[in-house]
Amino acid sequence: MITVQNLRDFGADVDDGLSRCMNNEAFYLRLVGMALSDGNFDKLKTAVEAGDLDAGFEASHALKGILANLSLTPLQKVASEMCEYLRSRTQMDYAPMLEELLSKREELQKLA
Repeated sequence: MITVQNLRDFGADVDDGLSRCMNNEAFYLRLVGMALSDGNFDKLKTAVEAGDLDAGFEASHALKGILANLSLTPLQKVASEMCEYLRSRTQMDYAPMLEELLSKREELQKLA
C-alpha cells in the first residue's frame, strides 16, 4: 500500500500534493493510485513507438499536469522534459526518457 512516507522516500513533494487535496491524506493517496494507472502512460508509449509526435505531446502534456498536481516530482520531471521536446516536435530517440518514466511509475506501483 502506498503511504505518505513511501511517497516522501520516493522524492514526491507530499506536503504540496496534500495541500492541493485540502490535506486529506486518503483522498491524496487515492488520486496517486489513480494517476499511476492513467491511460496516458500507454498512449505515450504507443505514440513514441510509432513516432507520432502529436499524440506523444498530447499524452505527455496530460501526464505532466496530473503528476505536477500531485507533486510526484520524479515522474513529473521526466514527463515535463518529454513534453517540451514533443511540444517542439523534436525528432529524437524518446525511448530512454520513456523507459525512465515507466520505470519510476513501476517503482511506485510496487508499493501499492
